[in-house]
Amino acid sequence: MKTLTLNFDNALEISKAIANQHRMKILKILSEKPHNVNELAEKLNLPFSTTAANVKKLEDVKLISTELVPGRGTQKVNTINYDRIMIEFYQTENGERKNETVMEMPIGEFVDCQIKPNCGIVGEHDYIGMQDDPRSFYEPEKKQAQLLFFRDGFVEYRFPNRLPHGASATELEFIAELCSEAPYHKMDWPSDITVWVNGIEIGTWTSPSDFGGERGFLTPHWWLKNYTQYGMLKQFKITQDGCFLDGLKLDLPSTIEDLNIQDTPFISVKIGIKEDALNKGGLNLFGSKFGNYDQDLLMTLRYSQNNPS
Repeated sequence: MKTLTLNFDNALEISKAIANQHRMKILKILSEKPHNVNELAEKLNLPFSTTAANVKKLEDVKLISTELVPGRGTQKVNTINYDRIMIEFYQTENGERKNETVMEMPIGEFVDCQIKPNCGIVGEHDYIGMQDDPRSFYEPEKKQAQLLFFRDGFVEYRFPNRLPHGASATELEFIAELCSEAPYHKMDWPSDITVWVNGIEIGTWTSPSDFGGERGFLTPHWWLKNYTQYGMLKQFKITQDGCFLDGLKLDLPSTIEDLNIQDTPFISVKIGIKEDALNKGGLNLFGSKFGNYDQDLLMTLRYSQNNPS
């Protein structure tokens, strides 16, 4: 997740730009996928000129950007630059956020997996290994993966544990671009995708679709358009108050204390399909050069510094 962190010097300009219902709706629409101005005007039921003026205001404060992309001729497409805006009321002397560590992990850097076909591992320019062959997930080139897909199973990552000695973890956030896995693509194809941290389930998201038919903003053009194209950016979080999915509290008993982060040399994050999942529709996991979001796997660990006794 790309976060725009504001301070007192720049918060007012951004606040003025988003203090408008049409511009807020534009940001919401673009958070799902890129659109051109005609598409935005149609969804907002506004004249083209009004929509273009609102897009320009968001561009001026760099909340969105416009790029020329090939299509039916060359067209201007708007994309959102940030997934979250935060106002920082306290900063350290060098301007960095206090008591937070952010780590990004390439999707090909998994340390363990259990894969069942349909499956595949895809680089920026070609398949890695053979399609529908779980052995491909053990190829050395897997580290260059930009798309992983499988019908059943899991992949596990191990993030470095950067919790300072003597500190207590207060919140762990994990963000990934995900969707279901069907042959080619299928818009009505639910799948229950689960995330575990240090062996503890922190959330299950039911993906509604294997999204395709419209090219992902970052998806390479050699990748056929009738294949999976993009996913949705999902935020899984565990805090002292419980587990959350996209900010909504889940009915799960675990809290961050159950992860025992202070006792582990790494933080294990596993993504997959439960054996008893109601909707076993597989998953697609996107890297920074596939799909709609320029990121790999993003984990943020927040903590409090314990007072010395």
